Amino acid sequence: MQLIKDLSTSAVIAGFVAVLVGFTSSAVIVFQAAQALHATAAEIASWMCALGIGMGLTSIALSLRFRVPILTAWSTPGAAMLITSASGVSMPEAIGAFLVSAALITVSGFSGWFERMIGRIPISLASGMLAGVLLRFGLDAFVAMTSQFALVFPMFCAYLICRRLVPRYAIVVTLVLGVGLAALQGLLRVDGIRLELATPVFTVPSFSWRALIGVALPLYVVTMASQNVPGVAVIRASGYQVPISPLIGWTGAANLLLAPFGGFALNLAAITAAICMGREAHEDPARRYVAALAAGAFYLLIGIFGATVGSLFLAFPRELVVAIAGFALLGTIGSGLAAALAPEAEREPALLTFLVTASGIALGGIGSAFWGLLAGVAALIVLRTTPAKRPA
Repeated sequence: MQLIKDLSTSAVIAGFVAVLVGFTSSAVIVFQAAQALHATAAEIASWMCALGIGMGLTSIALSLRFRVPILTAWSTPGAAMLITSASGVSMPEAIGAFLVSAALITVSGFSGWFERMIGRIPISLASGMLAGVLLRFGLDAFVAMTSQFALVFPMFCAYLICRRLVPRYAIVVTLVLGVGLAALQGLLRVDGIRLELATPVFTVPSFSWRALIGVALPLYVVTMASQNVPGVAVIRASGYQVPISPLIGWTGAANLLLAPFGGFALNLAAITAAICMGREAHEDPARRYVAALAAGAFYLLIGIFGATVGSLFLAFPRELVVAIAGFALLGTIGSGLAAALAPEAEREPALLTFLVTASGIALGGIGSAFWGLLAGVAALIVLRTTPAKRPA
């Protein structure tokens, strides 16, 4: 009964936008990762099935358990790492590496080690990292006007008007208008949509030192540093208090079950989670968990229908996707910057965190969010250290 009471159109739309953004922005990387391992068409469909079901079930279960919008995702940096690091590794060896990485994530979560580490990070640095991660999406919304002005500018105008008149439904109206304009302008690629169910393909794992060192350990490090750290930052910067250990632990456990079917890495979402945690999902933060439930349901559809839902999402023009994502994240970017720069004693470290994260720098296969956080922590330590007084 509580769920029915909390249900809202804006939350369901926010969940749809989150899945739309997550799928269209990185699905091609997952396809390329599977192809790098010489996966067959059936195995690629199995990968999407396993990942979709894993993200759907974990998002729904964790959001219902804690009544907080918890959204999970596949590890995009992990998939990118597979493209370059899986050369010479067979599919059974890769599956074995996925299992080892998932086991390490599970232990890191349920042991409480990861939560103890992340609990030492000030909220100002977490907020600076969140704003830095999301800045590109806010900028891309306006960059999209250069290639599709007739599509994106009316969407922007509609967003501003609706924020003034009906703020709760601003993204809903903007999305509907964008789809309508894309259809009128012939930008929807509906010819590629086809009905097709995905069938899981079980691969018997094998284990080798080559895959352990070259795939399992890098996949674990990249997933924890580039995905779970920003994911936790988004939760805390959005004002939600939830135990982190079970979140990490259960995503790892789900990953263990799905790895033989191609579920290479599951983790807490950051960018798409911010859409579900923002004001556009609902004015009341306590009712935004419905957005994550809706996103979980859409991910389940991706898992069950595989190529059908994938082709449906890919039918939208790229400019529409980046525009709706940018507009949906404006409030979260603003809140992140405000929280990051509020404490004067932590302002410079938070600013460094924001700038390094927004720069997009990637070293050693680890994304800018980790390095931004590291820069902020280092600056905080240096600036808080009081120089020793010279003896008279």
